[in-house]
Amino acid sequence: MQEIIVYDLNQTLYKKSSKDEFFKFICYKKGYKLVHLFQIGLLTAAGKLRLMSKTYFKENFYNYLNKLPPEQVAKYAKQFWDVEFPEFFREEMVADIIEKDKAGIKVLIVTGGFEVYTKYLEELLPLKVIGTITEYKNQDYKIIGKTCNDGEKLRRLDAEINGDYKILEAYSDDDEEILYKAEKGYLLKDGKLELVQDSKK
Repeated sequence: MQEIIVYDLNQTLYKKSSKDEFFKFICYKKGYKLVHLFQIGLLTAAGKLRLMSKTYFKENFYNYLNKLPPEQVAKYAKQFWDVEFPEFFREEMVADIIEKDKAGIKVLIVTGGFEVYTKYLEELLPLKVIGTITEYKNQDYKIIGKTCNDGEKLRRLDAEINGDYKILEAYSDDDEEILYKAEKGYLLKDGKLELVQDSKK
């Protein structure tokens, strides 16, 4: 049975929201107009009020990537993460990822962020990134399946890992299902880890 460790990305391993920060980075690179920023602001507010599904929200929030082919987004992602890493990552978690990898334990980031810009993290850390899958068609990004959040994270893990596995530890800033599928589930609250699941007790 394969043993794995699972990290959420945004506001967990990475101290900020990559969705928001990458948006700002692209705006800086592309010189977007204020009207576009205002539209994104309204969309974000509607998303926080749960007036739309997460998949619909993310497809529309990420409209700022339209007309940027995947190879260009990947280029921007490299520039972005090279600036953000390691300063804005939790030092103790980064150290733990490296230690677990040396011990032969597979480490994964499972995130709602689009893989088109989160996959580059595989170049910076010894881990695998599972994120929201998209296709680029007619100069637009469309989500394939569902956004990689909540229960979808477990479905994607099942599809990704060949054979039986157990989650030794899971870390997230959301009190989500994956924490309770792990032997030990840690919720990051106000910058501190709280053990919310311990199957060995």
